[in-house]
Amino acid sequence: MESQDFIFLAGLLKTQSGLALTMDKTYLLNSRLQPVAEQYGLKTISELIARMRATLTPQLRQDVVEAMTTNETSFFRDVKPFEHLKDHVLPELLERRKQRRQLRILCAAASSGQEPYSIAMLMAEQSARLAGWNVEILGIDLDTRILKRAEEGVYSQFEVQRGLPVQMMVKYFDERPNQTWAIKPQIRKMVRYRQCNLLHPFADLGQFDIIFCRNVLIYFDHPTKRDVLDRLDGQLARDGFLFLGGAETVIDVTQRFVSSLHRGAYTPRPATETVRAVA
Repeated sequence: MESQDFIFLAGLLKTQSGLALTMDKTYLLNSRLQPVAEQYGLKTISELIARMRATLTPQLRQDVVEAMTTNETSFFRDVKPFEHLKDHVLPELLERRKQRRQLRILCAAASSGQEPYSIAMLMAEQSARLAGWNVEILGIDLDTRILKRAEEGVYSQFEVQRGLPVQMMVKYFDERPNQTWAIKPQIRKMVRYRQCNLLHPFADLGQFDIIFCRNVLIYFDHPTKRDVLDRLDGQLARDGFLFLGGAETVIDVTQRFVSSLHRGAYTPRPATETVRAVA
C-alpha cells in the first residue's frame, strides 16, 4: 500500500472512529478492506481508495469504518469485573438508591451483545434483591451491523462456550437449529441498543450509575482516550462506577477519576479534590 493511501485511510478512521493506526498495521487494512472493495465491484484496495477519494458517500464511509472495527468480545469476559459488580458495586448502589429503586447501566462498545447480556443475566440472578426495581441496561456501539446481531441475541456454539457457565447457558438460552443458541426473551428485553459514536457528545443518553467501557481505549491515542474518559465522566453519577479493561487505566490520561476500593473500577473524583492538569 502506498504511504499516501495509508495516510488517507488512517486519517479517515481516526476522525470517524478514533482508531489509531500505525504503518505496521497495513496488513490489517488489506485483510479487512478487501471484502469491502469486492462488495463495491472493485478488484483491489487501491481501486477502493480511489473511489473513496473521488466520491466518499456516507454508506461507503460507514462500510469502511465498520470493516475496521474490532468486535472481539465474549460472555463474562475476564470474569473479575462481573464478580466485583455482583459482590461490591451492586450491594453498595442498592443501598444508595433504595428510595429511587432505579439503576441505569451503560455498556460502551457493546459489540454483538455478550457484555450487556452478561450483565442482564447477573441481574436476573439477583432478582430477589431487585424485586420492585427498574434496571435499565443500554448497549451502544458505532457499528450498526454488529448492533443488529446484538438485538437478535443469537450465538454460535463456540460463542456461548466462551466464558458462559453451563448452568447459565441452560437457564437463559434456547437451543436453535444449526448449533446456535438464542438468549431467552426475558433477558433480551432487559437490554436496549443504540448506535452511538464515543467521539461525539452523547449527553442525550442521560446519566448512568454504572458504565462499562472495557477494551475500547486500547485502540485510541492519548488525546482521544482523554476526550472519551472526560465525556464518560459527564454521563456517570457522582457516586457511580466506571469499569475499564484489564489493560486500561486513567493514570496519566485524565484526573477526573480515582480508583475505588473495588479493583478494576473507578469513581468520579470528588469536587473537593485538587485536579492536576494532564498533558
